[in-house]
Amino acid sequence: MAANGDGQAGWTFLTNHARVLLAVARDPEARLRDVAARCGVTERTVQGIVADLEEGGYLVRGRAADGRRNRYRVNPEAPFRHPAEAGHEIAGLLELLAREPAASRRSATS
Repeated sequence: MAANGDGQAGWTFLTNHARVLLAVARDPEARLRDVAARCGVTERTVQGIVADLEEGGYLVRGRAADGRRNRYRVNPEAPFRHPAEAGHEIAGLLELLAREPAASRRSATS
């Protein structure tokens, strides 16, 4: 298993699907290339993940007010897919992690 920049094993707690969902929840009008950059994956990977999330009922795609961009709506009532989390909705994950971290908010206002 590869090490990340701080020497720890290269695994994380969240999947790319969770990261994309959270990025879209933070900015529903974000371009997929921006979501890809934020999540550290390719735009093509994000396109596939967004398609999965739409098919699974986690996201609904519409048009932004400018009529040129997509706008996504996250369905917080959608359940987790794994049996170990059965009975839990993604609302809890969104509540916990969809806001920008406090450190990011502080540096943006400084």
